[in-house]
Amino acid sequence: MNKPVLIKKTAGILSMTLNRPEKKNAINMEMYQLLGDGLIEAAKDEAVRAVLINAAGDSFCAGNDLKDFAAANQGNIELRDLPSIRFMKLLLECKKPVVAAVKGAAVGIGTTLLLHCDVVVSGKSTLFSLPFTKLGLVPEFGSTYILPAIGGRVPASQVLLLGESFGNEKAEQFGLVSTVCEDAEVDAKAMQKCRELVALPPKTLRDVKALIRTSSHPDKLDQVIETELKLFAQALKSEEHRQALAAFFAK
Repeated sequence: MNKPVLIKKTAGILSMTLNRPEKKNAINMEMYQLLGDGLIEAAKDEAVRAVLINAAGDSFCAGNDLKDFAAANQGNIELRDLPSIRFMKLLLECKKPVVAAVKGAAVGIGTTLLLHCDVVVSGKSTLFSLPFTKLGLVPEFGSTYILPAIGGRVPASQVLLLGESFGNEKAEQFGLVSTVCEDAEVDAKAMQKCRELVALPPKTLRDVKALIRTSSHPDKLDQVIETELKLFAQALKSEEHRQALAAFFAK
């Protein structure tokens, strides 16, 4: 049986490939656990100088696996103890450069995680969306702070409140992507960016990344993320979310 996340280390690059193409790479709790483990491995291994997140198939990520996510929240586990929260916190804390290779659908967490990558290579087919309100949920992990900050309050409000899909033109306006190319070139271009990073002095890269994070008001970002997490946990138990989830599964 194929693993749902493939982790490989080559020439200073740790790549994590979402490998559930039959589900458009919707991420379940097992995948979040593996992704988190991969980031821990990258942090511990001095030979790793860059991290690559990519995906098998024609879509980057269709968001959370909602059935798996709903089942995980039926137990007694706290939201902040879920593997999904662990992975995102590790991504935020990652001191090494993170490159993402994106094409097809980038839904929900598939867009959110890009806000915390350092280089994002996007294929011309990519459609981004943050459809949290349609599920009776609030956006996650700093989306409500970062998008208005880099893209403007009104444009960000439109995609966050309405959950509208948007393409590369708006993604570039938001500062969400750094390079746009043909879909067939995405993986090769992302790997080339990783090789360029690996060739640079590693401590300098870590220092520059830390400075960039400092300049983006990390205290405010951390506060917003904590507030989002609390509201997200409340929304998971709400009637609005229950009805929205029922409507989604009914389709």
